[in-house]
Amino acid sequence: MKKLLIIYCFGYLALLIVVLALLCLYPKLELHLMLNAVHTRLLDVFFKYYTMMAEGPLYVLALLPILWRQIRMTLFFALCELTGGAILQLLKHIISTDRPVSLFEHYQGAVLPLVPGVDMHYSNSFPSGHASTFFVFCTCCALVLAYRYSQRQQQQRPVLRRLVGSLPLLSLLVLAALGAYSRVYLSQHFLSDVCVGSVIGFATPCLLFFFAGNRILKLKQKS
Repeated sequence: MKKLLIIYCFGYLALLIVVLALLCLYPKLELHLMLNAVHTRLLDVFFKYYTMMAEGPLYVLALLPILWRQIRMTLFFALCELTGGAILQLLKHIISTDRPVSLFEHYQGAVLPLVPGVDMHYSNSFPSGHASTFFVFCTCCALVLAYRYSQRQQQQRPVLRRLVGSLPLLSLLVLAALGAYSRVYLSQHFLSDVCVGSVIGFATPCLLFFFAGNRILKLKQKS
């Protein structure tokens, strides 16, 4: 289990390093324009609806374990989301910053690409709640999947088993990253906002699983 989680964690850390490098190298507004340099109708539609996953569908998916009597899995997600959400809302109100639309109103010579049909927000930009929710959900799934693969009695070689087990975890990381980037693409947040949101969404499940994981594992062993 630990080896699979290391792959997921290293994947996230690599992504985080790239994001931090971009934040250090480029000014905030210029970086936002760079990340929005390519807009197409297909991407507009995709990110417009994909970002909505964090507004309801992910919560519905988190209820599915109840169908297999894995109530604690749903409670684990709920606890992670509530804990991360509390931290996030506290930061939002302590560090009240303007959204891209507000700042770019005073940024001369720049046209902010907006997606038609998206209701824009103007305040409480830092950090991103959607990015946090995407990473909470995907990290919770990664933790559960890593344990599931570690418990399977397969006749595969250890290297092959880790390779097969790592693919779903890395796919979850990609899905979470796309969800976070959708907030930048839609100009609802800056990259710094989604960066901190992702850290909250990644760290919260990991810490809670570290302290409360034994109870979750016991449930899996009984089922």
